[in-house]
Amino acid sequence: MATIISPSLLSCDFANIQRDVEMLNQSQADWLHIDIMDGVFVPNISFGLPVMEAMHRHAKKPLDVHLMIQNPDAYLEDFHKAGAAFLTVHYEACPHLHRTIQRIHQLGMKAGVALNPHTPVSVLEDIIEELDLVLIMSVNPGFGGQKFIPNAIRKVAALKELALSKQTDLIIEVDGGVNGETAPLLIEAGANALVAGSYVFNAQNPAQTIADLKKL
Repeated sequence: MATIISPSLLSCDFANIQRDVEMLNQSQADWLHIDIMDGVFVPNISFGLPVMEAMHRHAKKPLDVHLMIQNPDAYLEDFHKAGAAFLTVHYEACPHLHRTIQRIHQLGMKAGVALNPHTPVSVLEDIIEELDLVLIMSVNPGFGGQKFIPNAIRKVAALKELALSKQTDLIIEVDGGVNGETAPLLIEAGANALVAGSYVFNAQNPAQTIADLKKL
């Protein structure tokens, strides 16, 4: 399977969101990654439901929504209505994770779980068969453009091994510091979906940068 590329709109030009979404529509990007931050679970505030709804009106590709918020259970239906195809919650924010995943599926979305850099893959052993996607954070969540944490490569390999042991067809996504140097290492370790924000949007030719990632 070709690697899924999900450019992060956290790094787009907020004054020209429609333009950047339409650029991604025309590119080889597979999904559009949307980071939702509440300023509590992570030390930053990004955009909320109205902005995501606006993105959805212009997007022609699935919205890959990453909730970096406390109490995500209170908003699952809202993000479904706003257009999420994939909805990823943080393991660290969900005391009743199995219930949360069940509800995401009941609403008709694909369900993902994100792990912060300090959280081991082993915490997912009893739920991995229920998941469509696991997102490995290779930076501390909250801000774009951070330096890649090399231990993420080992975590991807451990997650791949766990998925194989459970015979589950899992999407292994990585977010943070993905670029032309780190992407091949992550793919070799077992990642099959990559989130790239500043690497894409700061490039002279974002569409070509996406195409180059697709070739890896």
